[in-house]
Amino acid sequence: MKILEVKTLALPEVKTIIFERFKDERGYFTETYRAEDFKVLPELNFIKDFDFVQHNESFSQKNIIRGLHFQWNPPMGKLVRTVSGHMVDVFMDIRQGSPNFGKVIMHNMPSRPEGETGEWIWVPGGFAHGNFFLEPTVIQYLCTDKHKPESEAGISPLSPDLDFSLCDIELKEIFEKVKLAAVISEKDKNTPVLGIWSKDSRAGNFVYGK
Repeated sequence: MKILEVKTLALPEVKTIIFERFKDERGYFTETYRAEDFKVLPELNFIKDFDFVQHNESFSQKNIIRGLHFQWNPPMGKLVRTVSGHMVDVFMDIRQGSPNFGKVIMHNMPSRPEGETGEWIWVPGGFAHGNFFLEPTVIQYLCTDKHKPESEAGISPLSPDLDFSLCDIELKEIFEKVKLAAVISEKDKNTPVLGIWSKDSRAGNFVYGK
């Protein structure tokens, strides 16, 4: 796996990992993941202590909004990439005491088969995660723990008290348009707003600096 660049986003714990594709007239070949590289490359030190024990794939139609989800015991980190289609990934800091608590950013992740690179995004534990889709889309995500329904929860992606001050303005405008026609699961519709979640005893599972 040839890592070309690791970028830090506006929420600095969230990273993107850019890797090379090897192209010719037939198309391309790439290694999307090699465990050894994620353990030894110095630019990936932030992720070297994690093992990815569950690999998931999801398909979403256009105008689907998913999230914002998270899991504790232990907190689950995710590596996410777009396989085909167009995803905008969404994440929010939910760590009690964090200077960025409640702040949301988005990252545009269309699939570009003709491109020279591929991209993962790393969303660590302590961050709520979701996404929305601008066309029918397949995504893959690698998780640092297996799914545990008894220790998962969510915050409404439509919560009026989210802080978008660090978010890309154009992506926020696209999100507002998608919301007008969005399809959201009943489960996600029934998740609490941020203010209610922050008073929940379970919110103490996510603490800044721990």
